[in-house]
Amino acid sequence: MDLAFEKRWRDLVTKLSSRFDAGTLDLNAVLFLIGVQELGQHARDFKKDEKVALMHIAICVVLLPYGYYKELGRDADGWPHFERDKDLPPLAAEEQERLMKEAVLTYFEA
Repeated sequence: MDLAFEKRWRDLVTKLSSRFDAGTLDLNAVLFLIGVQELGQHARDFKKDEKVALMHIAICVVLLPYGYYKELGRDADGWPHFERDKDLPPLAAEEQERLMKEAVLTYFEA
């Protein structure tokens, strides 16, 4: 187990959970927040399909530096669109979660 990595993740989750006065956020909640941030529109209630789209936006954005996606631009409603640039390697669930957490940490630490 990588204790330094786990501490960085816990510190980020604690900071975000406190900032948004939420219980302890999980990876999906953090990705949702990134999606809302990247959309750049005012906070509002999102429909279920919009929440899924926000998660997709977040995943694309945090994986951009790794070369897995590239941004194509925004549509008329201001939603960003992406294209997969290369396939993700086959990863076990634990490895996939680690990659996403690392990408999220990189996003917030940049």
